[in-house]
Amino acid sequence: MYTSHASCLEKKSVMKVVTQLYHSDKSSTVAFYSHKRVICVNLLSSRAIQKVDMFGSVVVGIGTAGFVRIRDMLAPLPSSAAEKLSVKGFISRRTLEEQQGVKQITIEDALRRDDIKVAFVCTENAVHEENIRTFLEAGKHVCVEYPMAMTHKTAVDLWDLAQEKGVVLHEEHIELLTADFKQLKKDIAGKKLEEGSLHFTGGPLKPGFGFPAFSGIARLTWLVDLFGELSVTAASMEEDQENKYMKMTTQLMTKEQKPLTWIEERGPGLPRVKNINFRFDSCTMTQLPPAAREPVGLFMQDLVLFSQKLLGQVPRDQLHAERHRVLHCLELADRIQQLSQQGQGSAQDA
Repeated sequence: MYTSHASCLEKKSVMKVVTQLYHSDKSSTVAFYSHKRVICVNLLSSRAIQKVDMFGSVVVGIGTAGFVRIRDMLAPLPSSAAEKLSVKGFISRRTLEEQQGVKQITIEDALRRDDIKVAFVCTENAVHEENIRTFLEAGKHVCVEYPMAMTHKTAVDLWDLAQEKGVVLHEEHIELLTADFKQLKKDIAGKKLEEGSLHFTGGPLKPGFGFPAFSGIARLTWLVDLFGELSVTAASMEEDQENKYMKMTTQLMTKEQKPLTWIEERGPGLPRVKNINFRFDSCTMTQLPPAAREPVGLFMQDLVLFSQKLLGQVPRDQLHAERHRVLHCLELADRIQQLSQQGQGSAQDA
């Protein structure tokens, strides 16, 4: 952006190059030397943005998330990057009628077609890796519901593959976009944690969602986003398969050596609730703060973010930070599963 208090001559020079860039349809960084000063202009011409091809997309899996993905692409947020997405079809193991006017296609068609550049993976967690890898190998961009994989190593391999192919791999985390989480993050800013807990309850999960540390990684992501990198000190698992009940309890530690407890509890009749108890140096928070409902839905917010990545509009440092957070959470989930299944309560004993 040109913000220098330059002379009229300098401004005319800048405008001349800006005009040239507008007609060149490409990004440029231009340096001007005038009166022993360098004026740097970084811009992407508006005409180039307008001429970006549409990203034809396919939705893999037609559950709740898949339905919402189709809905949002059919009616994207006006004047947002999401308008560059166009749904071309959906893939399902079942033979289905049209969904919201969109036809079913085969995975072979999706991989072969040049007009399909993006895949939205909305299947059960157990087959995320297979679908992601298939589309990345074909040079398609991928947006996947969390978690992208059931092990940390697999996620690293998938991200490396995306980088090798020169495509975007995006893991959805709408839990970070909720109004109550945004408000919570604002409310605790500047406070020093002494100890805390996050206890999630909900109904039983269907098969294919994996170990609770992975199926519930949204809660772990909350804790990491709020308090920074964590380490696992202990983990245990109670399970009654006959009654579809489970309870995973994890002891975590911040870099400042402050303890956190994360509990995932699921069973018939349990309400879907997050219970918090965070004790800070100045106060204690025992419930999520009230927050007004935002006008843009969570999946639409995520769709816009993903679209911005496709258009190269997300800063590199933000992309690196996001990848680091995602992989850190998956590494923690790996460790939690290992300790829980070994039946060893302490990481020091493992």
